[in-house]
Amino acid sequence: MLKLQVQAWTAITAIAGAILLLIGTILHPMSADPNVPLAAFTEYAADTHWVSSHLMQLSGMGLMVITLVLISRQLMAGPAEGLAIVGAIGAVVSLAITAALQAVDGIALKSMVNAWAKAPENSKEMLFYATFGVRQIEIGLASLMTLFLGITIVIYGIALLLAPRFPKALGYVAIVGGIPTAIAGVVMAHTGFSDLAMMINMPASLLLLIWISTLGIYVWRKS
Repeated sequence: MLKLQVQAWTAITAIAGAILLLIGTILHPMSADPNVPLAAFTEYAADTHWVSSHLMQLSGMGLMVITLVLISRQLMAGPAEGLAIVGAIGAVVSLAITAALQAVDGIALKSMVNAWAKAPENSKEMLFYATFGVRQIEIGLASLMTLFLGITIVIYGIALLLAPRFPKALGYVAIVGGIPTAIAGVVMAHTGFSDLAMMINMPASLLLLIWISTLGIYVWRKS
């Protein structure tokens, strides 16, 4: 019964986490170029769902990390035991960086862009550069989170390839999605939220959402 409950929770957290993260991302304003501060800040200040959408993204990431930790538990008794432990640590570290990222991006940056948008003209320039400084902290955290998450998913992919009870396809998809995610983190560190970074990261992120949902469903069906 306990094993069945763990498998059920693996599926629930995987699917719910993917849905929350996807909805939060869809609610995020995307019309302005994120690498053009003036346009981006103007769009962010006008958004009324900013904090809610970012907390939704954080909740989704938290549920997905729970899924990965539960998967690690199922990988422990076998040839992938070492990778399962490293993967679980990487997942928790990724969540910690995500929490810091959402504190800066979802709360602090929104407060700054609101203050900048409402400020009198003689104070706008000072507040703009203060907001720009917060933005650079966000970029740093986003690049590290993306890099750590990508490496973590690759580790899980290799572990799934070694585990006889899981289909090899799940391991290959994790690797195919994890590598470009990690690369996007490096590109982001050098270029910010550039077109290149987004072009690499967005398809890889969508693939990882599909992968973790499929993984959760597979675990449930096997129970």
